[in-house]
This record gives sequence, structure tokens and C-alpha cells, in this order.
Amino acid sequence: MTAELGHYALIIAFTISIAQSIIPLIGAQRDWHDWMRFATPAAIVQFALIAFSFAMLMTAFVTSDFSVRLVAANSHSAKPMIYKITGVWANHEGSLLLWITILTGFGAAISVWGENLPPSLKARVLAVQAMIGTAFLGFILFTSNPFLRLSQPPLDGKGLNPLLQDLGLAIHPPFLYLGYVGLSVAFSFAIAALIEGKVDAAWARWVRPWTLAAWIFLTIGIGLGSWWAYYELGWGGWWFWDPVENSSFMPWLMATALLHSAIVVEKRNALKSWTVLLAILAFSFSLIGTFIVRSGVITSVHAFANDPLRGMFILGILAVAIGGALTLYSMRVSTLRSTAVFGTISRESGLVMNNLLLAVSAAVVFVGTIWPLVAEIFTGAKVSVGAPFFNLAFTPFMVVLAMILPIAAVLPWKRSNLKRTMQPLWGIAALSVSLGAVVWVMQTGGRMLAPIGLTLAFWVIVGSLADVAVRVKLGKAPMAESLRRAVNLPRSDWGKMFGHVGFGVMIFGISAIMAWEYEDIRTVEIGDTFMLQAYEIRFDAVEGIQGPNYTAARGNFTLLKDGLEVAKLYPEKRRYPVESSPTTEAAIDQTLFRDVYLVLGDKQSDGSWAVRSYVKPFTSWLWIGLFTLAFGGVLSISDRRYRVASAARKPTMSAVPAG
Repeated sequence: MTAELGHYALIIAFTISIAQSIIPLIGAQRDWHDWMRFATPAAIVQFALIAFSFAMLMTAFVTSDFSVRLVAANSHSAKPMIYKITGVWANHEGSLLLWITILTGFGAAISVWGENLPPSLKARVLAVQAMIGTAFLGFILFTSNPFLRLSQPPLDGKGLNPLLQDLGLAIHPPFLYLGYVGLSVAFSFAIAALIEGKVDAAWARWVRPWTLAAWIFLTIGIGLGSWWAYYELGWGGWWFWDPVENSSFMPWLMATALLHSAIVVEKRNALKSWTVLLAILAFSFSLIGTFIVRSGVITSVHAFANDPLRGMFILGILAVAIGGALTLYSMRVSTLRSTAVFGTISRESGLVMNNLLLAVSAAVVFVGTIWPLVAEIFTGAKVSVGAPFFNLAFTPFMVVLAMILPIAAVLPWKRSNLKRTMQPLWGIAALSVSLGAVVWVMQTGGRMLAPIGLTLAFWVIVGSLADVAVRVKLGKAPMAESLRRAVNLPRSDWGKMFGHVGFGVMIFGISAIMAWEYEDIRTVEIGDTFMLQAYEIRFDAVEGIQGPNYTAARGNFTLLKDGLEVAKLYPEKRRYPVESSPTTEAAIDQTLFRDVYLVLGDKQSDGSWAVRSYVKPFTSWLWIGLFTLAFGGVLSISDRRYRVASAARKPTMSAVPAG
């Protein structure tokens, strides 16, 4: 009965979403307050119904109800409970239901926490959210029903893809979806503002916390996915430029640009039309990512295999949502003119440059991701676009971004003198270049990646710290006064500092890994010892082990340095009998300064084993930087000025009648 209850809840939520899409819009247009107020309870009830439906699907998985087709195809009675739960969203239908649950959850959050919004704007925002919900509820009901029953249930299920039976990947999709779907709020605010014809500082203050929340979730989701790929897939990498990886990276880049652009709207009432466009594009890339994952048009290890009907349905949603939004934007863009002026050397100009670099880099990733599909459609040839293209085309924009970041962050608004602005930064610039030169000499030539990366990382990190040091008058005022200023500094400023420092740490980690990584591939017999740079690795044994729902050959290796034992490493070659699928479990000895990464391959005909090993310097710094970046976002969103848009909405010259 749980499946039927979940299905009925979806149908009722679908009808409510249709009503929520229409009634508040009419009420806002005609200033009918009762009709506008309908949006608030409708959004809350819709979320409650979808959450109930999701709970019913989870109940079916937890109780191993194999009469439900989705459970039979993606679960097994021997599977550990944690993976029965996470198996709910480890498939197309279940993940789509999670997507809709989060979407309606954001709508309910706007209803509850949007008391300070003008009634007409709130009604329009919730109506647009409901339109998105209507489209995806129609998609799940007509093409992807997760509650279909089997007339003859099997005795047991087919199990879950072994690669997905991992805690890191179990929590990775919900964070990604919170980021993907969270950008729908910025999209809804943009469409509502276009309908009203009004974008001002108050609008930017309402948009920023929602965008920032989505950006934080997306950052954490990308980080968890990268970490999972690193330790679980056994190939030693942390980013493959896979189409589905790119589908999360593109909206992240656009959301980063949107956050910075909204600052200009809030502080200077400028870049209004550009900010609205970024809000549209950020969620549009989320929709494009949904199409890539679920349409089957692009092959990826992450993608769901689906039939053409689903792909065409999503393509229709894309066409209506993105095409309609851009059409509305083109009709109303003339009403969003700004009267603010600023000099070439100013914080506004720095943020414009930031936006351009991020937007163009997102376009590069988009072209590289879509190009194989376009080439196959028009030429029939299968084209592969891999890491060499992305590294060559994408990296220069990030280099320029890192170069200008510390300067742009300290520029004053409206106009500035570059010579005066650079005074506290010249020493840092000289020290950064000197540090890069020292690295170049120490590595006796070789690739320039590490010296350049270290130079940029030091420049970004110390430049960000110097910005705060100048603001608290460190060294120019008594320590007590500097501490008082530091305590009183807004959390958003501390968040900016941590975000920029995290970016610098990531630059260093990525550069060090790519420049100094060492790889060794060989066959080894039990009892042999081989060298791995400064380390010795002794192959002690291979033993068979029995897991909860798998068997494995587990290698026993000893890592030594200068004859002393450093660590024991136990890589595994697992086999899941239900799915008849093998997986590789890497063994990693991780420190702050390097990883020793070991993978056990297949047994050879002569009794030896294939072994792949790496020394990866400063790998931890990549994830330290990424989560420092996310922590900066958390600090910023905890600033009450951005959590609560309490300021009154001021009239601007861009205002035009809604009609």
C-alpha cells in the first residue's frame, strides 16, 4: 500500500503545483491579495506531499518490497541497510523524486522565511517555482513513475551498482541536488523581477543568500564527488572532465559569477541586467546537466541510461524554461538600465572582469562537453574531447582570475588609484615571484606548472590575508585595537577571506599534484620489494576475505622508508556476486604533504599480480582548499545582513509598471 500512497501523493501535488503556477500570478497582476496569499500554503502543502511520497519510496527500499519494480531493480536483501537507504536515489526515478523533493522544499522555505518580501514579488517567485515543479512532476508521473508494481515479484532484487555502494557517493548526490535545485530560487527571483520590471539593491539582498546556499551545497557536492572518484575508482585521479562532472561544474562557475555580480547591484545599483541574465544562465546550466545525465545522449560512467521518450521530455522542459526565460529577458532588458557610473580602476570593474572570466570559462567547459554530440549529429564522426583540451582551454582563465583577485578585492568602489591600491601588495607580489623562482631552481628546470602554481597560490592566499590585515590596521594600531576591529569585521568579510584563501590553497594542491606526481606500474610476486621514489614497498601476501555482500582478494603491503615501516596498505579487488561486477578499492597512506596510493590489479598467468602505485604530493591540500572555500560561504551566509533581507525596498529609475 505504501507505493500506492506515494503515487497518489505525487498526483495531488501535481494538481496543486498547477494551481500554484496560475493563481498567484493572476493575483499579483491584478493586486488581489487573497490570490497572492494562496501561494504560501500551496507551496508548503506541495512540499509535505512530495516529502511523504519520498518517505513511501524509502520505506519500500528499507523493507525490501520487491513487488515495486524500482526496488527489485536496484536493491537486494543482503545489501547493508545504509545502501538500501541510499539506493533510493541511486537510480533515475528515485533521484528524480529527490530532485523534486528538494525543489518543493526550497519553495516551502521561501514561503516560511520570505515574510519581508513584497507580496507581489513573493507570489510571482513561488508561481515560477511551481511552474518548474509542474514540469518535473509531469516528467516523473508520465515517464518515470517510481511506484510501478510487478505482477510477479522476484524472490530477491538485482542489487545496486557496486560503485555506488560507498558512503562518500551515498551523500554526494543529495548535496549536488541541493546545489542544482537551489539555483532555481535565483532563477525564480530573476523571472519575477523581469515580470515586475524592477531590479534594485533590495532584490539583490534577497537573491544573494539563496544563491550562496546553493553555491555552498554545490561546492561540497563537487568536493565529495571528486574525493569519491579519487579513492574508489582506483585510477588515481580526482577529476576526469567527464560530461557529468562538467554538468555540475558549469552551474558552479555561473553561480560564483552571480554571487559577485549581485554585490555590485546591492552596493552600486549597477550590472542589473547582467545579474538577472546570470541568474537565468546558472539554473539553465543545471537543467542542461539534468538533460546530460538523464537523456542518454552523452556516454558517461555517471549517467543514467534512459529511453528516448525521457530525453525528449527533458528537452521540451529545457526549451520552454530556457527559451521562455531568455525571451522574457530580451523583452524587458531595456527596463533594467543602470545610471551608476564607475571608473576603469574600481571594484566594480574588478568584479566585471571576474564575471567575464568565469562566464567564458563556463562557456569553454560547455563547448567541450557538447562538442562530441554536435560533431556526431552533423558529421557522423565520433569525437572525443578529453582532459588535454580542457586543461589547455580552461586553465588560462583561472590563471588570469588568480592574478587579478587580490587587487580587485582591495579596490574601492566607484574609482581608485591603482598605484595607491598596490602599495601594500607590491611586497607580496615580489615574494610570490621569488618563491616561484626558488621552486624552479630546486626542481632543476622541468615543468613550469609547479612554479607558476605556487606563485599564484601564494599571491592569492597572502593577498587575501593582507586585505584583512589592512582593514584591522594590523601593525599600525595597538594590538587591542586591531583585535577589536577584527571581532567587529562583518562575517561576510571573513567569509570572503576564507573563500579566496581556499581558492589559493586549491591552486597549489592542483599544481603540485599535476607537476610532481610519480606513477609506477608493474607485476609483482608475493615476497618481492620494489622502489617507489624514496619509499620501498614490500608485497607480503594476498588473502581472500568475505564482506557483507561481496568477496575480495586483499593485498597486504608494507610501506617502508630508510628500512623503517611507515604504514600497512591493504588494497582490495572486490567482486559482488549479485551484480557479477568487480570493483577496485585503493589503499592510501595519506599525510599532509603526500599520498602513497596503491592499487591491486589482476593476477597474472605466472602467479604475479599487477600493481599500480603513485606518490601524489600535497593531494590533501586540494580538498582542504575546497572545503575552506565552502566554509567561507558558510561564514558569509551566517552574516545576518545576508540571511535576512530586512532593508526596505527603495524605488529606482529602472522601475516600470508590471503591465
